[in-house]
Amino acid sequence: MPDEYKLFRESVRRFVDNEIKPYAQEFEDRKEFPMPLFKKIAKMGYFGIRYPEEVGGSSGTATMFNILCEELARGYMSIAAITAMQCLMGTNFIFKYGTKNHHDNYLKPAIRGEKIATFALTEPDAGSDLSNIKSIAERKGDRFIINGSKTWITNSSVADFFTVLCLTDREKRLKGANFFLIPKEVKGLTVSKKFDKIGTKSAENSEIFLSNVEVPIENMLGQEGKGMSNLLQILSEIRTMTAALSLGLLRAAFEESRRYSKQRVQFGKPIGSFQLIQSKLANMATDIEVSKCFLYKVSKMIDNGEKCEKEASMAKYFISEAACRAVDQATRIFGSYGFSSEYPVGRFFTDSRFLLFGGGTSEILQNNIAREILEDN
Repeated sequence: MPDEYKLFRESVRRFVDNEIKPYAQEFEDRKEFPMPLFKKIAKMGYFGIRYPEEVGGSSGTATMFNILCEELARGYMSIAAITAMQCLMGTNFIFKYGTKNHHDNYLKPAIRGEKIATFALTEPDAGSDLSNIKSIAERKGDRFIINGSKTWITNSSVADFFTVLCLTDREKRLKGANFFLIPKEVKGLTVSKKFDKIGTKSAENSEIFLSNVEVPIENMLGQEGKGMSNLLQILSEIRTMTAALSLGLLRAAFEESRRYSKQRVQFGKPIGSFQLIQSKLANMATDIEVSKCFLYKVSKMIDNGEKCEKEASMAKYFISEAACRAVDQATRIFGSYGFSSEYPVGRFFTDSRFLLFGGGTSEILQNNIAREILEDN
């Protein structure tokens, strides 16, 4: 990587080691949004890494964004997931399709960490199958009236605004789907109590309900009927971001396992001297190196404007599964201590399950990869 990327990684690594890791378990135990950590990340300017300087960003690349996500996930998956939402899905459509008023009142404050953003896509009957969404936005003069519900919405309990996918034409289904900017304070928007989860406990998830919510016509983000095509434009970024989160967790599991293997003594010697433990560490280390190469190859393709839907799917699928393998092996290396909150590997194990669904399930990604392979000439 160029020196500027290496320097950026080192800066983020120091920040994570000093400001994130020491407090991760404390915030996880609270099961609440880690506002102090959120404000620290805002102060570092990380929320604007993908956006140009004219809106308060730093004009960074997809590669830099993925370095940030990787290092944050190495320290604490919940804050990494919150940051990814603030940097990408929760603000991207406002940046690309919003008005100057939207930029001034939502995007710029979000980049400064003064407002919290989120993205509402999933519905109770529409997860992998978005064609089954039922939320509807009906045009009434110069306004849209929105009804529906969304579930598993990250940051929803604390969000100041929502980017929500709705249908504007039931007959056209996804060809009539659009994103809408909905402020928290509008009448008719309610948020359920946060879900009780086994992992990423500080990245709060809830349902939202929309009952006759009114928004002005300019709050439709993008040309009518182009919601899904606009989503596809950032899907590779979403998947490589999830791959970066996975790589960060994979590295965390390896680092903790290596350290413990040197310290833990059984039968008169460190457990790292036993061949089966060495095998687990060797597999983790190999997965890390392969994942690095793959992730940053795809990141460079995105930076170069190259088509990489297949490669992004491969990266997310391979690295998220590698992370799950690694945390499983880490709990075995730690033995009964891997079942205790005294060490972070138990948290790594539960956090890893989140990676299997964000950005597309492994099963859906395998279908996508196979389809593209079969369509290749």
